[in-house]
Amino acid sequence: MIANRTIVITGASSGIGKSILEMLAAKENHNRIIAASRSIQKLTGFDENVTLFPCDLSTREGVDALFEKAAEQFEKIDVLICNAGAPYYERYDYEDWDRIEKIFSLNTFSCMYSYSKYLNHLNGREGHLVYTISAMGEMALPGYALYASTKFAMKGFQQAIRIESPKNLKITCVYPVSTKTNFFEVGDAGHKVEQPFPVQTAEAVAKATVRGIERGRKQVYPCPVYLPSRFLMNVLPPVRALYLRSQHRMLLRFLERKQNDEKRV
Repeated sequence: MIANRTIVITGASSGIGKSILEMLAAKENHNRIIAASRSIQKLTGFDENVTLFPCDLSTREGVDALFEKAAEQFEKIDVLICNAGAPYYERYDYEDWDRIEKIFSLNTFSCMYSYSKYLNHLNGREGHLVYTISAMGEMALPGYALYASTKFAMKGFQQAIRIESPKNLKITCVYPVSTKTNFFEVGDAGHKVEQPFPVQTAEAVAKATVRGIERGRKQVYPCPVYLPSRFLMNVLPPVRALYLRSQHRMLLRFLERKQNDEKRV
């Protein structure tokens, strides 16, 4: 059980972050938590042990403000859960520097910068850093070129910092598969997105994440079929090719629906 800890959770207003928050904020755990998100005002019903902190974590100023808030409330952050992130679902065929920068700023730059901030904050004391990465940090899918790129970057980053980081810091990385969140209901620009197989709930990911933190796991794979599936696709390339073709057809269906919707408007 994670109890009597000071915890910071980013991306806490929905999906995996919200589920983790709900688990760790239970009264019997006696944790003190700062829950951060740009849309944190959507959260209600939490006790005084949870501080809701609105900030834009895709900016340096937002991350700095979060650490300043934590320093005001806690002597030390025992567990920092970097969960904030967002996908695009699209065909990557456009020229838009700002759109590329936007997704990397939230999914990648913010997490990298938070690592340095956390090390300085700990100043040699023990801490635990948790990254929500993604199974797409190990295998990219059609429609998620930029999103997968941000997660591949985080996969490489955590590999290096595990060797570099001091012994006082534990690092846990979580690799969820497609998770039932609002993104797939609303989609990109309001168009519903079909979910890649396999699919799991945010609650299942949260339980696996909390269990991984408790046990000090280096990696957490919440979906029980993911690792066998990854092995199968690696040893049988035709299986991998069939799966990727099915995902490409899914993208083409999405683009066709989107185009038809736009014509009707």
